[in-house]
Amino acid sequence: MKVKDTLNLGKTKFPMRGSLPTKELERENVWFENKVYEKRQALNEGKPSFALHDGPPYANGNIHMGHALNKITKDFIVRYKSMSGFYSPYVPGWDTHGLPIEQQLTKAGHNRKELSKVEWRKLAEQYAREQVETQKADFKRLGVSAEWDNPYLTLNPEFEAAQIRTFGEMAKKGYIYKGKKPVYWSWSSESALAEAEIEYHDVTSPTAFYAEQVVDGQGVLDTDTYMVVWTTTPWTIPGSRGITIGAKYEYSVVKPANDNRKFVIATDLVAKAAENFGWAEYSLEKTVKGAELENVIAQHPFYEDIKLVTMLGDFVTLDAGTGLVHTAPGFGEDDFWVGQKYGLEVAVPVDDQGKMTAEAGADFEGVFYEKANAILLQKLADLNLLLKQEDITHSYPFDWRTKKPVIFRAVPQWFASVEAFRQQILDSLDDVEFVQKWGKTRLYNMIRDRGDWVISRQRVWGVPLPIFYAEDGEAILTEETVNHVADLFAEFGSNVWFEREAKDLLPEGFTSEHSPNGIFTKEEDIMDVWFDSGSSHQAVMAARDYLPDQADLYLEGSDQYRGWFNSSLITSVAVTGKAPYKSLLSQGFVLDGKGLKMSKSLGNIISPNDVIKQMGAEIIRLWVASVDTDSDVRVSMEILKQSSETYRKIRNTMRFLLANTDDFDATKDAIAFADMPQSDQYFYALVNDLTAELLNDYETYNFVSLFKRLVNFINVDLSAYYLDYAKDVVYVEAPDGLQRRSMQTVIYKTLVNLTKLLLPILPHTSEEIWEYLPAETEEFGYLSEMPVVEDLGDTTELINRWAAFRDLRDNVNKALEEARDEKLIGKPAEAAVTLYLNDDQKALIDSLAVDVRVMLLVSQLHLAASVDAPADAKDIEGLKLVVAHAEGEVSARDRLYHTDLGADAAFPMLSKHEADIVRQYYPEVVAEGFEE
Repeated sequence: MKVKDTLNLGKTKFPMRGSLPTKELERENVWFENKVYEKRQALNEGKPSFALHDGPPYANGNIHMGHALNKITKDFIVRYKSMSGFYSPYVPGWDTHGLPIEQQLTKAGHNRKELSKVEWRKLAEQYAREQVETQKADFKRLGVSAEWDNPYLTLNPEFEAAQIRTFGEMAKKGYIYKGKKPVYWSWSSESALAEAEIEYHDVTSPTAFYAEQVVDGQGVLDTDTYMVVWTTTPWTIPGSRGITIGAKYEYSVVKPANDNRKFVIATDLVAKAAENFGWAEYSLEKTVKGAELENVIAQHPFYEDIKLVTMLGDFVTLDAGTGLVHTAPGFGEDDFWVGQKYGLEVAVPVDDQGKMTAEAGADFEGVFYEKANAILLQKLADLNLLLKQEDITHSYPFDWRTKKPVIFRAVPQWFASVEAFRQQILDSLDDVEFVQKWGKTRLYNMIRDRGDWVISRQRVWGVPLPIFYAEDGEAILTEETVNHVADLFAEFGSNVWFEREAKDLLPEGFTSEHSPNGIFTKEEDIMDVWFDSGSSHQAVMAARDYLPDQADLYLEGSDQYRGWFNSSLITSVAVTGKAPYKSLLSQGFVLDGKGLKMSKSLGNIISPNDVIKQMGAEIIRLWVASVDTDSDVRVSMEILKQSSETYRKIRNTMRFLLANTDDFDATKDAIAFADMPQSDQYFYALVNDLTAELLNDYETYNFVSLFKRLVNFINVDLSAYYLDYAKDVVYVEAPDGLQRRSMQTVIYKTLVNLTKLLLPILPHTSEEIWEYLPAETEEFGYLSEMPVVEDLGDTTELINRWAAFRDLRDNVNKALEEARDEKLIGKPAEAAVTLYLNDDQKALIDSLAVDVRVMLLVSQLHLAASVDAPADAKDIEGLKLVVAHAEGEVSARDRLYHTDLGADAAFPMLSKHEADIVRQYYPEVVAEGFEE
């Protein structure tokens, strides 16, 4: 036997390299084959529930890093809750209707106009289901544990039926109505859009200051006077039917020296307007209050038979323009409402594709609205009515799918009223816990300020509005008809709406006084897809008997305050009287390493699948834990490489823990806390406190804090402190001696607790570690429970005492480093250190009740009084010490210097303490001696 064979050298088959890209997939297959998710649910049946309801991603293309961030965070939460004694099924879902899928079909060469609606919808469904399977595989590959065999899809018949019933409940309460008022109209999609489908970009637009002649001044203005209006959308002038002013503002009648006409402008803006229009000289003829100008009639600049009414409106400001606003009720919400008050016509001389209609006149018919701007401005100039034209850059709404600008356009649409129960919606937020407190203000303000919800879409791929029309055009929307349609959808899917005639979709024998001949037609519009996903609280949570009606948590990107959080809230309060969620958590967006939005044009997109192939899913998961998702987060290959380095450190540390508990049986070798040396009690208490802190971080969804605590513990407390000196104990001391078994007890406790606490973050690696923990009887780590925080009594004083020692140790290490630089020693084991202690320092060392030399990693340690310190003693932060080279010779076994080598004549290369261990545990060496 060789000397090294008498050492308890740690050994483990746990590989140093994770080989994550290949090993993760193998492990995931084991999970699915063994139905680990299902087993976890079965373990928790009957326990308190925690339901995180999945907001459905759109089924189109492979997942991106934003998807990964969101789904992995959800997995952290669900895995933690499941391991904490909560029945926490996780049902993933997909949003599967809408324009993007129709666009993909067109790109694939399918011609919508050559196919029937039913054929088109079947192609769309096939495409959507293919995309779901693609994304499902992507999410599973991230290690997300979920009910993958039974997800929810908004195209599934049972979901569509529940959605129709949600719609019916709102209709029954009077919240659904048809109206003609301006909505966001996407000419690129040929459909109305809801606010949640809008994004804003800066654009440059032509603006116009132009004059409209007074034809009836109501005794206040002369007919040689012109109202000067301002517009940022000249193309809407054909729809102009009025002029809106502020009742409280003062207006001036201005006479330029070089013009025979007089002009009305808000007094506060006269000087600016005169400079803008080039009026070097002008006179103020009179001033009047806005209220006095109400009902003054002006001539439309283009159409002889159209007269413009001057109206009072509270949306007029003096920030820009002239204080007189061109008003086209068919093209703006403010314009519409003030026009309604004054009984104006709602003219919409622009068609579905954004082209001017015959109603706009021969000069404009068929011209795209943006191109019409130049023609209109020239016509105003030709009529000597254009006072100034200039371009401005401003924020403008765009269709978030087609990335094209939208227009406001009044068309008959179906609306869900928000106004009818707005206060009830707002009040419901008082019962919601917002993890980010600002989230409540944000959502509250959005509900407070939003208009009624446009829910009809002029598309094909979606859930039809279950509305019939009688012969006289009367809409038929009754509880009986809606429930009958819901039953049909549940049995046949919503395609049945397009496959059958209206009479075959109505309840048998249905009649209406509005259809004396029994003739009915059906609505051709579909529902806004936000109504689809916004109904999931009924279609999923309320529909599945193992889920609670109200989710404990909704977690999505911060854009969902105006999207899914918003639509779900409205429909839920309408149907159930309460919010669909008990708590709400949002995340920022994923940007590139420079803080820029990822886009193909910039070439800065990072695909999760590419990262997985190169580094593994665990690296993405660790990155997710490391970022503060309260705001936008950054990712780049460099950032992910840093996560990879952190992963390597975690893995190697866990490997060391495994190796040094290889011969430790936790069921019989563990040492009780009270019997441990104080140095081990301290670290055991430290691990216990860390466990409590990390469990709290999980509870509060504070994963970035969890990550920082964990990495700091591994780097500072474990690697740089406890494990730094552990080798001198677990390798060298008696195999089953108190000192070694105590340290192994602490190491094993650390190993098991960290494995469980890491499992929601790094499930592949944690399950791999679990296979090397035979004392843990659960088949998989995910089937175990989160570690329990033990009652060790008050350990505050113990921890503070050892924290003070670690400060002292740091100062000794500084002195050792200086000695190394001076070539006095090589490594700490070559050192003999004398500490010259003051009373407080001596009391500290005495109170530790252990040989602190071991923790200092030196061969010899001497303690003396500070008053005896020589003049050349180092003073490091109040600690006086002298470092010298150790005396004696190096032991062949522990590599430390000893002055008693050969005290046991049989072992001339060992110290007396080591010789005693060899005599007791290795009798063959006593008999035969060591091999050369």
